[in-house]
Amino acid sequence: MTVTIDLYYSFRSPYSYLATKGATQLEKDYDAKIHFRPVLPLALRDPSFFNPNNLKRVKYIMLDWHRRAEMLGMKHAWPKPDPIVQDLETYTIAEEQPYIYDLSYLGIAAEKEGKGLAFAKEVSALIFSGTKWDEGNHLEEAVRRAGFDLEMLRADISSSPDEYQKILEQNQADQANCGHDGVPTFVYNGDPYFGQDRIETLCWQLGRDGLKK
Repeated sequence: MTVTIDLYYSFRSPYSYLATKGATQLEKDYDAKIHFRPVLPLALRDPSFFNPNNLKRVKYIMLDWHRRAEMLGMKHAWPKPDPIVQDLETYTIAEEQPYIYDLSYLGIAAEKEGKGLAFAKEVSALIFSGTKWDEGNHLEEAVRRAGFDLEMLRADISSSPDEYQKILEQNQADQANCGHDGVPTFVYNGDPYFGQDRIETLCWQLGRDGLKK
C-alpha cells in the first residue's frame, strides 16, 4: 500500500531546493507518495529568525548550502531576485512581497494536480541556478518542464484566491503541529524528519516498514 509523506517546503529555502533530488528518488525507490505542502519562509512566518542573536546561524546556512549543493552535484547560486524581498545587509524584511506568494500558490496549484514535487524540482532548480528567473520566459519554461501551463495555473489561482490562501495557512498550521517549523520537513507516520540530509534516515525507516520497491 502506498503511503503518503507530507513535505513542508519553502521556495526561498536552499535546503528545500536541495531536497528535491532526494525526494524525487525516494518516490522511485519506495512505495510512497510525497504530499507537497508549500509554506512561507521562516523569514515571514517568524521574523525573529533574523534577529541579531541569530546572525551566526544565518551566515552558517549561507556557507553550508553551497558546499552541500556541490556534494550533490546541483547548481547553487543565490536567487536573482530573492523570492522574498529582504535587505541581506540589515536583514530587514519588506512589507510588500511580490514573489513568494505567487510561487507558493503555483506550487499549491501543481499539487492539486498531484505533481507538486515535480513543479518544485523544476522551478527551484531555476530559482537557484543564477538565472534571473523572473525575466523573459524562464519561469514559463520551467513550469512547462514540470508538465504545466503557467497561464492556466495562474488563471486557476485568480479564480479562487481565497482557497489558495486557506490552503497555505492550513499547511502552516499543520506544520506548526508536526514537531518542527523548519524547511524542508518530511512527516511520515506522524514523525518529522527535518532537513534534506535526513532523507536517508527517512528512507531507512521506509525500508524497515517494508516499503522498498
